Amino acid sequence: MATSISGTAAAGKTWLGHPRGLFLLFFAEMWERFSYYGMRAILIFYLTKHFLFGEDRAYLLYGAYTSLVYITPVIGGYLADRFLGPRKAVFAGGLFIAFGHFLIAVTEGPGRQDPVYLNGFYLALASIIVGTGFLKANISVLVGELYSRDDARRDPAFSIFYMGINAGGAIGPLVCGLLGETMGWGWGFGAAGVGMLLGLVMFVWLTPWLLGKGEPPAPQQLRAPAVAGVSQEWTIYLSAILGVVAIWFVIRYAELLGYALLAFAALTVIYIVWRTLGTLGKVDRDRMFAALFLIALNPLFWGLFEQTGSSLNIFTDRNVDRTVLGWDIPASMFQSVNSIFIILLAPLFAVLWTFLDKRRLEPSSPAKFGIGLILCGAGFLVLVAGAAMAGQDLTPLLFVILIYLFHTMAELCFSPVGLSAMTRLSVPNMVGLVMGTWFLAMAAGNFIAGLIARATGSGDANGVAQVLDVYSRIGWFSIGVGVIVLLVSPMITRLMHLDTIGAEERP
Repeated sequence: MATSISGTAAAGKTWLGHPRGLFLLFFAEMWERFSYYGMRAILIFYLTKHFLFGEDRAYLLYGAYTSLVYITPVIGGYLADRFLGPRKAVFAGGLFIAFGHFLIAVTEGPGRQDPVYLNGFYLALASIIVGTGFLKANISVLVGELYSRDDARRDPAFSIFYMGINAGGAIGPLVCGLLGETMGWGWGFGAAGVGMLLGLVMFVWLTPWLLGKGEPPAPQQLRAPAVAGVSQEWTIYLSAILGVVAIWFVIRYAELLGYALLAFAALTVIYIVWRTLGTLGKVDRDRMFAALFLIALNPLFWGLFEQTGSSLNIFTDRNVDRTVLGWDIPASMFQSVNSIFIILLAPLFAVLWTFLDKRRLEPSSPAKFGIGLILCGAGFLVLVAGAAMAGQDLTPLLFVILIYLFHTMAELCFSPVGLSAMTRLSVPNMVGLVMGTWFLAMAAGNFIAGLIARATGSGDANGVAQVLDVYSRIGWFSIGVGVIVLLVSPMITRLMHLDTIGAEERP
């Protein structure tokens, strides 16, 4: 059984058997996720209740935004691999994100679709999108750099890191949702900006805990003049500002943008396959194909899972009995339920995987993906059954909690396992690109989620049957695909060559 520990991690101080840098990244990501999930919880309501968008347009714009925050990590991962290093990329990303949140807060305006305030909103979204591109993939790469590829602590470490993500994901919607829906939208978005600033302060203050990981690959080259006497580093930052302007212009064309995203995703995968076939030996080539198989399942899973912030959010607002002890709980606050379940269940899953690994019974990464798809489908069917039992009455709150429970267990079989697999299966000079492609596939899933949400209709009392019909069909489809993945998982596991992984790093 693989138990080796990287020399750097072994030389530094540890907490709970892990490098202290893991816990720095835990808290930095916690605050970044506070800002993202807090903003996401109220975004669909901001579009429909403040700007008065129709549901079709709101779902597509929501899908375009959530898609782009996953596609830009492909570029951010590449820039970090080649030039910036992940540490500088994470810091730059945090600045762009904080600026975007504060800009939404100050451009709230009087409501409806006033062009001045609407364009300020689009510019803010563009800044958050570019910032997430720098930050999201690279903070996960930093976690991976703390461990050797064959270190048995990698999966538990990513599960711990994932708890940081969801600590922010739990607190963000509670704070931002309550402030946004009761005190004013600007208060909710402003709180998200404060959360991102707190994450940046912590990241800068405790950077020594990273033990030198994440530095630029060629620091001298990064400081050298590149364009018009401007250093290579600042050329990248100025280009990012131009990227904000470009996204500000195109984000309003949500559906066209989504299909362009799917084309870009296909081209990126083709590029990785070309590099894999042309530059890698058999073992690394097999591992890369195993990684691409896992990436291919991403759009399906996230297309279903990401109904959370769009159609399920609207369904909860309009068709669920949310009254508890006389208080009508704002629908946006239920966006915390998934993250709360992850905080409760992630340690149990981490212990479970370790327990099964010691007995050689742990499911492979592909098998965990199959289990996750089955659980995701089951969640939709549970909600459909609960709504059917209620008849003409509002759906009991219990069944919304249950769909989040099933989807949380599915996510724990999917996301932390996938993050770990990407850093484990990738060759060192492609890890940022592959991690970015993982998020690119998630971006495709978010656009697909917008199309699925649009298929559910308006979600009003007359359209609830359509919502439940769509949920029933996608639930059974997800279960069917999950069974197929379980059947082919032994073949994919053989491509991973787990018996020799990390051998090149051993002394």
